[in-house]
Amino acid sequence: MTEHMRLTVEDGVGVITLCRPEEGNPVVHDMVRELLDYAIACDDDPAVRAVVLTGTGPMFCVGGGLKDFHQQGDEVSRHLHLVTTIFHAAIAKLNRMAPPVIAAINGTAAGGGFSLALTTDLAIAAESAKFTMAYTKAGLPPDGSSSFYLSRLVGMRRAKELALLNTVLSAREALDWGLVNRVVPDGQVIDAAMEMARALASGSLVAHGETKRLILAGATESLESQMEMESRAISTLAGGQDGREGVAAFIEKRPPRFTG
Repeated sequence: MTEHMRLTVEDGVGVITLCRPEEGNPVVHDMVRELLDYAIACDDDPAVRAVVLTGTGPMFCVGGGLKDFHQQGDEVSRHLHLVTTIFHAAIAKLNRMAPPVIAAINGTAAGGGFSLALTTDLAIAAESAKFTMAYTKAGLPPDGSSSFYLSRLVGMRRAKELALLNTVLSAREALDWGLVNRVVPDGQVIDAAMEMARALASGSLVAHGETKRLILAGATESLESQMEMESRAISTLAGGQDGREGVAAFIEKRPPRFTG
C-alpha cells in the first residue's frame, strides 16, 4: 500500500499524519483506505485516548484528486462511489469512536480536506491556513459529510455561501464563523493540538465517548428521545468506575484518576 499517512501513538494520543505534501495530501483511494485503517486502529487500541489528525507541508488536505478522477474515464462514477464509501466509513469511525479527535490544520483545507476538518470534534488552525469548499467550481456537489456538518456549524445562509460561491476563508474568519476552535501562529499548530489532546487523554474515555454520541444524536433526535438517552447515559456512567471516581475526586478536592 502506498503510504499516504502514518500513525504514531504517544502519551495516550494517536497522531494520524497525512504525508503526501508534494500532492497536497489528496483524498484518493489509497488515502481513504489508510484513513479507515488508522481510524479502526485508534478505536481498537486501548492505549489511544485522544486522536490528532494533521498534514505535512503547506496543505492540510486539498481534497479529491481531480487528475485521478479524470484518469478514470468512463469508470469515474464507479470509482468515486468506492472512494466516497470508504471515506465516509472512516469519517463515521472517527465520529463514533470514544477518543476525541482534534484537527491540527497546518495549511489549506479544500474540498474533501475541508470536509475532513469539519468532521473532527475540535479543530486548531495555523494562522496561514485557508478554507474553501471548492466542489461546485469543479461541477461537483459536496461529500465527506460536509452537507451534514456545515450548516450546523455556520448556519444555513453561510453554508450555502461556502458551498455555492466557494468563498475562501482565512483562519481568523474560520474562527469567527465557528469552523475552528483556535488559531495559533504557524509552526505551533501541532504543539497546541498535542497539548489539548494530552489533556483529553487524561480524562474519562467512557464519558468522552458518551458525550460525543449524545451530541451527534442531538442533531436529529426529538427533545424527548434525546433527554431519555441523556438520562440513561448519565445514570449508567454514574454507577461506573469513572463516574464514582470523578464524584469522589470532586468531593475530596483532588484530581481524578480515570481508568475507563
